[in-house]
Amino acid sequence: MAVSGKCDPKFVRVRDEFERNFKEREEVGASVCITSDGETIVDLWGGTADVDTGEPWKEDTVSVVFSSTKGATALCAHILASRGLMDIDAPVVKYWPEFGGAGKKNITVKMLLNHQAGLPHVRKPLPQGAFYDWDTMVHALEEQEPFWEPGTRHGYEFWVFGWLVGEVVRRVSGKSLGRFFQDEVAEPLGLDFWIGLPEEIEPRVAKIITFDPQQMMDTPFMKTAMTDPNSIPGLCIINDGGAMMAGVDVRDFHAAEIGAAGGITNARGLAGMYAPLACGGSLKGVDLVDCDTLARMSAVSSSTGQDMTILIPMRFALGFGKSFDNRKQPPGMQDSAILSEDAFGHAGAGGSVGFADPQERMSFGYMMNKMGIGLGLNPRGQSLVDAVYTSLGFRSNASGSWSR
Repeated sequence: MAVSGKCDPKFVRVRDEFERNFKEREEVGASVCITSDGETIVDLWGGTADVDTGEPWKEDTVSVVFSSTKGATALCAHILASRGLMDIDAPVVKYWPEFGGAGKKNITVKMLLNHQAGLPHVRKPLPQGAFYDWDTMVHALEEQEPFWEPGTRHGYEFWVFGWLVGEVVRRVSGKSLGRFFQDEVAEPLGLDFWIGLPEEIEPRVAKIITFDPQQMMDTPFMKTAMTDPNSIPGLCIINDGGAMMAGVDVRDFHAAEIGAAGGITNARGLAGMYAPLACGGSLKGVDLVDCDTLARMSAVSSSTGQDMTILIPMRFALGFGKSFDNRKQPPGMQDSAILSEDAFGHAGAGGSVGFADPQERMSFGYMMNKMGIGLGLNPRGQSLVDAVYTSLGFRSNASGSWSR
């Protein structure tokens, strides 16, 4: 498979692993990008964007990156906090008064970012097309009572993270989540990255190739979802207003501002979003966050063992993922994303990932159109991350992350 783009000789291992993904790991179409000190040092792409037509993956091909979108949504909240416009320790009702019903008046913005609000989903059956209508989802969350005492445990806000955090962003900024992200992040940094895709970009979107759900049936998440539709995993899978039945390769999904899972970009967009965060919060005249905010948003903030939604151990920063290693867990619970301890970012279902490593002043992005199983990194993305850290002189340590 022909691979296009550029690669600094220091990171030839990354190119080798990227090519190996196509030869040995069933990659179909993908891109990988790395920045160092804000400069792009690896920018590779290759494969097929649409297996039905044979359309090749091009330099400007983009696609859905699923939960890698959560990093973009969290960043919007931190930008407002850095500017003094929002206090993440404040109750959500300070900015969104209607949120306080059903026992939620003491939930803080920080709890939303930490997946600790007790709101991993909603119980009330959602109408058809609910995920495409912002107000419908916001009202459903206003009416939902917490599944557990807020702040006592974490449960991954699988779909609803985008509406929970995004509505706070909307109330504070006066702009929709997608508009705020465009105005404050994507356009200033020159990124092809959207939460709510303009129709004219549709021809550039690669089609997603989903995995066979049977491949995930051994995971606690899928076992629970399939046996108990009223469980948290069951609600996340089934109560989606028909979104997954329609699939993600439809205009309604692309156009909607689904801030937990609907972002559309490529590896260059993911690495580019994190590049300022790898360089102290600012890059080339674009100021995203100050140093204090950056330190707070990148630190482990929620790590209380097994996640109530995914049903495996997870570690979160404020709206971002941290390195987590479940390789020693029983089969079906081994989902992992192994980074350095300083890194923070977010992976997406199927294997996409973007992150910043402030200690190394490095950012990374990888995305693909053929989904692997799991919600962390699968061998394709992890092999690229491993190649990056090996190239930087790191070694895998006993705790499961990369260190010098």
